[in-house]
Amino acid sequence: MEDKIKVFAFSNKIAERELDRLEYDMKIDLGRGGNFADDIDEDYYPQFSHDVRVKAREMSIHYELFYCLEVSIRGLIKEKLVSELGDDWWGGENIPEHIKKNVKDNMQREIDSAFTPRSDDELDYTTFGELGEIVRKNWKHFADLFNSEKAFNRVMNSLNLLRGPIAHCSPLAEDEIVRLKLTLKDWFRLME
Repeated sequence: MEDKIKVFAFSNKIAERELDRLEYDMKIDLGRGGNFADDIDEDYYPQFSHDVRVKAREMSIHYELFYCLEVSIRGLIKEKLVSELGDDWWGGENIPEHIKKNVKDNMQREIDSAFTPRSDDELDYTTFGELGEIVRKNWKHFADLFNSEKAFNRVMNSLNLLRGPIAHCSPLAEDEIVRLKLTLKDWFRLME
């Protein structure tokens, strides 16, 4: 039931974004509240071409969807490993050393840049691909959540490939938008 609610929420969000885009493109207000114009940066946003702004708006739903997915996967991993291995799950041998090193380097890079640290949780510094690696390394702890290790690997690989254009400001081709939706369905099907 929880997965059905998530799919419903994602579908609703997609419909809302399409209505937002319609309002923006046609410069009309359908009286739904939450007008897109209220959310834009008045100093910098108008300096970009209309075409770029329209493409950004179209891509924002995919970014938002992937953000929700990735954050929920991080939460799932942490919750499962804490419940199975205890609070010191990160410090043990369950996390590959190259991932720990990468995380440590990423955290130090933020400290050295004087930026506000994004988190005090090491898992927030892993890449999407590393999240899959952590699950694979600890499959015995996740086997009761996912119905197939092979399917998990395929779905995570597809999601990682789809994440590239979303994270790096490239438009998704129409086929890839369909593929993203299908792969999200596959993700939730893994947990049935």
